[in-house]
Amino acid sequence: MVTSDQRRRQLARDKYARQQQRRAEAQRRAKRRNTVIAASLAVVLAAGGAVYASVQFLGDDGKNTTAEETASGEPKMGIEAKGTYAMALKTNEGDITVTMDAAKTPRTVNSFKHLADKKYFDGTKCHRLTTAGIFVLQCGDPEGTGMGGPGYTIPDENLDALGKAGADGKVTYKAGTVAMANTGQPGTGGSQFFLVYKDSKLPPQYTPFGTIDAAGLAAVQKVGAAGAEGGQGDGAPKKPVTIERATVTAK
Repeated sequence: MVTSDQRRRQLARDKYARQQQRRAEAQRRAKRRNTVIAASLAVVLAAGGAVYASVQFLGDDGKNTTAEETASGEPKMGIEAKGTYAMALKTNEGDITVTMDAAKTPRTVNSFKHLADKKYFDGTKCHRLTTAGIFVLQCGDPEGTGMGGPGYTIPDENLDALGKAGADGKVTYKAGTVAMANTGQPGTGGSQFFLVYKDSKLPPQYTPFGTIDAAGLAAVQKVGAAGAEGGQGDGAPKKPVTIERATVTAK
């Protein structure tokens, strides 16, 4: 005869097995998605070579799923959709404040507040610096590899904010712009974002959701001036940047 304690232990084992199965499936999905490369920009260098700078691969590690999220994993709206919010990034290279307009990018701003409130970005490194063709510092990956994400995706927003694309299919993301990284496919934003420290031409497929303050932009420009490791046009920043703390508050 099975006792109640034995039954509880069996139910706990079954629950654990289901959790492991879901995690394994999430990891398999992440690997499949990470084979999709973001639209690449071929940048011809003065020496005649080329460097290929893609805005990112975006992984999905299945983290941070809670009862506060929708069925798809995206957090439920918890902000004033017409409000203005400030994301304060305290980094080892200086403080960066990003002003975010929830009226134009409500779901993006809501996601950042959700993640910041959970201290998701605290202690994470900005893993990528691009200094040729486009000029961006990329952050927001808890793994520091360019493969990590929050376990859900959010839709693109505000893509027409930078005007009509030119003949080359690109628009200018001005210095000080903060935008979402993605896989190059629609609706694949997660937690990774990039800070533009010098005017950069990109396809209009990366949600522009914020603007850096003057002091923050100067700090990012210093990181950009130091270059990437190995003297490459795309790689880990030579000046390591760690987000020590991130907070999002209403202005």
